[in-house]
Amino acid sequence: MSNKNKNITGVVYSTDTNFSYEIEHEESASTLPNNQQNLKIFLDKKNRAGKVVSAVNGFIGTDDDLNTLGSSLKKLCGVGGTVKDGEILIQGEFRDKILAHLIKLGYKAKKAGG
Repeated sequence: MSNKNKNITGVVYSTDTNFSYEIEHEESASTLPNNQQNLKIFLDKKNRAGKVVSAVNGFIGTDDDLNTLGSSLKKLCGVGGTVKDGEILIQGEFRDKILAHLIKLGYKAKKAGG
């Protein structure tokens, strides 16, 4: 399904010739200041063939700001990663390094999980 039709809700098919789809308009979310963000950093192995990733979630803001933060964390750790579904995934176990960097940037961050 293309991105332009993701926000259509309700009716799948209609025989009414005067019917028009109602499209939800997403409000542009503004990014909260760093000191109001509650970020959680945890390790994840699920569906990754036993490989570990450090995941950061809880970011509230625009996709551009999330991508910028993800990019800075990847550069900090010197590894690859991705930003997917509002979550930053960094390859490897870098929770301590990520936590120190986020606190230095002014975020409220903590480790989560075991």
